[in-house]
Amino acid sequence: MRDGQQSSFATRMNQAQIDRCLPFYKDANFYAMEVWGGAVPDSVMRYLDENPWTRLETIHEAVGDVSKLTALSRGRNLFGYAPYTDEIIDGFCRNAIRSGLGIMRIFDALNDVDNVKSTIKYVKQYGGIADCAVCYTVDPKYPEPGFWAKLTGKKKPAPVFTDAYFLDKAKQMAALGADMITIKDMSGLIPPRRVATLVKLFKQHISIPVDFHTHCTPGFGLASVLAAIVAGVDVVDTNCWYFAGGTGAPAIELIHVFCRKLGIETGVNMEAVAKINAELRSIRKELNMSVFGKDKPEPKPFNPVTDELPAEIDALFDEAIRAAQNDDEATTIAACRKIEAYFGFPAPNELVQKAEIPGGMYSNMVAQLQQLKAEEILPRAMELIPTVRLAAGLPPLVTPTSQIVGAQAVNCALDEKAGRPMYTNKSSQFAGLVKGEYGHTPVRIDPEFRFKICGVREETPYDTSKNKRQPNPELPEAGGVKLAENEKEELLLELFPLVAKNYLTALKKKAYEAQKAEAPAAAVESAPSEEPQRAAITGNTVNAPLPGRIIELKVAVGDRVTAGQEVLVLEAMKMENSITTDYAGTVKQIFVQPGETVATDAMLIEVE
Repeated sequence: MRDGQQSSFATRMNQAQIDRCLPFYKDANFYAMEVWGGAVPDSVMRYLDENPWTRLETIHEAVGDVSKLTALSRGRNLFGYAPYTDEIIDGFCRNAIRSGLGIMRIFDALNDVDNVKSTIKYVKQYGGIADCAVCYTVDPKYPEPGFWAKLTGKKKPAPVFTDAYFLDKAKQMAALGADMITIKDMSGLIPPRRVATLVKLFKQHISIPVDFHTHCTPGFGLASVLAAIVAGVDVVDTNCWYFAGGTGAPAIELIHVFCRKLGIETGVNMEAVAKINAELRSIRKELNMSVFGKDKPEPKPFNPVTDELPAEIDALFDEAIRAAQNDDEATTIAACRKIEAYFGFPAPNELVQKAEIPGGMYSNMVAQLQQLKAEEILPRAMELIPTVRLAAGLPPLVTPTSQIVGAQAVNCALDEKAGRPMYTNKSSQFAGLVKGEYGHTPVRIDPEFRFKICGVREETPYDTSKNKRQPNPELPEAGGVKLAENEKEELLLELFPLVAKNYLTALKKKAYEAQKAEAPAAAVESAPSEEPQRAAITGNTVNAPLPGRIIELKVAVGDRVTAGQEVLVLEAMKMENSITTDYAGTVKQIFVQPGETVATDAMLIEVE
């Protein structure tokens, strides 16, 4: 209900669909159910006109304390791109736990342990379980040094993401009071041998439970979960059958077969899981048609309680177990891929596997270039990822750093194509990452590069004391009520400013209109509305360099501007792009408003 639908169905499950499954989830007796965080709060407001707090509270009311409810949080960033004050983190954790949350999985995109401290503190203070995640990532595949580089003794950078690196992060989080540690492989890049090594290492050096989270995109997921179980992991993340595999996590039904053969009792009621799947199958069809406009192929039906496996498939499960026990990685992977192929799960994404980047990062880059009608530069943008990533301090590739690095690689490829120096166009998030606003990067950033990108040489942390609360005006169109009328609504405004503003405004207007409809009708004569007339354009226009949504206007009509001055902020592919004017003069007209979506080359502002 969080990662399963987010990975495969764009986080579009509505409350009615969730409600259909809840009685069976209560009977399933999972240790935990991840239902919130990630993209859920944003998506339920943005696309479904639903309240995120209601989503969490409704699930808790139905399931009670049978399974712990889990949410995903980005440490100090919570759901956004900038760190929040302790006041906001405190309020968020307190309200989430009071609304039924049992476990908060806390991660930081840079694996900067300083960024998870405050969330651990507040989660534990309010009675929740702090599940701290170490984000798994790999070192880039750097280009081979050229002739002159070899001649001058220049070598590839030394590996950073070693077993010792990950163990050190886990030990630091345990020392801060983490109740459990998750190896969080958001890209599905960890092969069986590596996860088995890390699980054994973690179990040897830390005394709290270890969880393993992965995805199936590059084709390692099922084999790596099996290897983790054989290595002694305490908890594994799975999806139910019709939401599993491909970009999702491995299917619990396949994990159940492995555990049964290994003599491991999971405690899960698989008969209830079969009932969940009956609902999820029809929901999958509904989501496919509404989100993708077509009914995508689904895996063959399978119930491990009632269905007998063909002898050759049953033998593959045994072969995979033997291989995992004997540390035969190639055979483990091959057997697991044959099992998934038999059931009709998506084949491994070889491009993601070879590029060793998250599938979401790749699809974001493709979508961005399609919008720009510049798909031909994708190979060059992919080539630039290691260079951009190393220059930015080698951040792990997880939301939001994967999007930041991917978008910047695209910008650099576009700069190169246009004959401009690389980094001419940069998002404010990339500049913030390089400046130090997101925290400490795994490797040191060159001070001269930092100066080039953001005008300072020293690492400069984000100053949360400068945070301003979001405006909370009264709404005349909704009878004068406040936009946010309680702490939970205020938190939505802080965490999702534009989305929550639109959602709450529509919610209050709808309630007010319903109230008016119940009152005696009064005759009202309304004047015909007139579209504002655009004056003739006599000056220079600032146009959108790429499609996106207007986040903020930095100037007003009548303001004097200089060449190179920022005039507005445009959100594209989740990145905030600073739009500047090439012309000095006076702002004559502004053609857009915050919240408006614009196409490439759309006129934004006229300067005369």
